[in-house]
Amino acid sequence: MQLDVLYFAWVRERIGIAKEQVSTDARTVADLVKELSAREERYQVAFQDMTVVKVAVDQVLVSLETPLGRAKEVAFFPPMTGG
Repeated sequence: MQLDVLYFAWVRERIGIAKEQVSTDARTVADLVKELSAREERYQVAFQDMTVVKVAVDQVLVSLETPLGRAKEVAFFPPMTGG
């Protein structure tokens, strides 16, 4: 499956890019994180503590266990705070 993967805020800074297209066999968000983390150290650093990273699949907040199904886009970003 082809996915657009987007990175925001410090996740983007650690990985070094804002967006990429990924070819993956991942079945869940957690599988995708494992695949990305296995690529290079910069991904490992960004995803080392997934308790501080939020995920959206096709612009809907989801958990790591969420199936990717026919997703087109996955976004990773830190929790937002208002003010």
